[in-house]
Amino acid sequence: MAVSDECKLKFLELKSRRNYRFIVFKIENQEVVVEKVGNPGETYEDFAASLPADECRYAVYDFDFTTDENCQKSKIFFIAWAPDISKVRSKMVYASSKDRFKRELDGIQVELQATDPSEMSLDIIKGRAL
Repeated sequence: MAVSDECKLKFLELKSRRNYRFIVFKIENQEVVVEKVGNPGETYEDFAASLPADECRYAVYDFDFTTDENCQKSKIFFIAWAPDISKVRSKMVYASSKDRFKRELDGIQVELQATDPSEMSLDIIKGRAL
């Protein structure tokens, strides 16, 4: 499975320059490509809405939060989205390519797998960040 250069470049921009709030990736013609980027002002709800209800995707989300000590922090989440109603073949392709793709994105801090929106709710993201 190939990974397009755009995937790596957009991720570096999210990580170092914070140009994006999130990036959604899809597999197309045996290559991982960027499907959508979210501007820094977009919310978690905007991000969740950009994941299709019936197709698998990979995504990274830059989550800003405040610790109990009142420190501003940020964590980069990698989310493997594989809804129950997506095609079995698609789930297999995404599952078998995930680790290789993740290795291309240096700087992922938290990984999450979700088959349903409730498995990646904002509360779960907050809980995993702290």
